[in-house]
Amino acid sequence: MIGMHGTKTSDKGVSECDMLLALGARFSDRVVGNAGAFASGAKIVHIDIDDAEINKNIPTDAHIVGDMKDVLQDLLPLLEKTEHREWMEHIEGYRKAYPLTYPKDKLTCQYFLERLDALTDSDAIVSTDVGQHQMWTAQFYRFKKPRQLLTSGGLGTMGYGLGACIGAKMGNPDRVCVNIAGDGCFRMNMNELMTAARNRLPIIEVVIDNRVLGMVRQWQTLFYEKRYSNTILEDETDYCAVAEAMGCEAYRITKMEEVDEVIGKALAAKKPVLIDVVINEDDKVFPMVAPGGAIADAFDASDL
Repeated sequence: MIGMHGTKTSDKGVSECDMLLALGARFSDRVVGNAGAFASGAKIVHIDIDDAEINKNIPTDAHIVGDMKDVLQDLLPLLEKTEHREWMEHIEGYRKAYPLTYPKDKLTCQYFLERLDALTDSDAIVSTDVGQHQMWTAQFYRFKKPRQLLTSGGLGTMGYGLGACIGAKMGNPDRVCVNIAGDGCFRMNMNELMTAARNRLPIIEVVIDNRVLGMVRQWQTLFYEKRYSNTILEDETDYCAVAEAMGCEAYRITKMEEVDEVIGKALAAKKPVLIDVVINEDDKVFPMVAPGGAIADAFDASDL
């Protein structure tokens, strides 16, 4: 993943490459950062079905407008196979130098996602809402198949994930379907748990409970002198009680030692399960690119 919360490896790779092939990308501000510094040394080739996306945000050196499948079927036979060994070794050096890290001495969303990934063999269909948990999911759940991740990456719609998870389970009854939500997002559409319960859909709703609107609060902490405007959820809503009232099972996790057992119970359940994962309000998503910054200058906690 590249961009505002992409890995340093990916951001530096894009920034240093000599040719960038973009398949269906729209080059949004969250991906590009400072447009003038984005892949500034590269020839950019853009393939997209929508000609309105071509040269809209980033000028291209060449472009093809067409259906991705048709274009690639025509293009791939024309390309010679090359190894680019020196470049791959260079990128692997970045991968070793800049791994994704998080505190290992407390319960975090990142730890929960790593355990969920392990216990589902990276095979669950995972939907997300929008915010820090969305970025952590992209970073720490190791998707291995197409269409495993359902997320509102363009519009950034809070409350999207639960309905998406219900739809995924109805269409794929034999797959594990999990929604990762923040407590702020869960409040948008929590009533949809009744739909899941009424249809006895054994989905898993994970609420990352930090009592704040974490993504905006992170910006307020780092860039706005901790002026916390409308990002602190001061009430103490009992999400487990809400879920149980709607006919779901519910579990609250406050310690790392509880994670595996609760995930196991959720995977074995025959009806919807809510897992309330209580984390610290100051946990942040890293790496991060400052507003208006170049993605090559992404920073993490060690840089502060």
